[in-house]
Amino acid sequence: MRVLLELARIILIFLFLGSILAYVLGTLYSEFDINMEQYGWTASLGIYLFLFVLYRNRWQFSGWYKGKGKEKLPKKLSRMLNICSVVLILSPPILNSILK
Repeated sequence: MRVLLELARIILIFLFLGSILAYVLGTLYSEFDINMEQYGWTASLGIYLFLFVLYRNRWQFSGWYKGKGKEKLPKKLSRMLNICSVVLILSPPILNSILK
């Protein structure tokens, strides 16, 4: 039962926070006349990658699941994924200006 509760928690976190952050970022980029229809998927991917790192390093320890396999990501991997996330989030303006 705890596993199902944790799975529901993960889905809600990713859907709710991911949607809110993607909406805010899309609105911000639309104000600067950046084509989010074409390049918005990169920002969304960056947001979900950032949420994954947050979940694995912090949020999984505050949930209902108490079983094995709860480990933080290695620091180098966390850093690399966060850098990739930032690059993906910042890529729509760059792609829009290059490919315009």
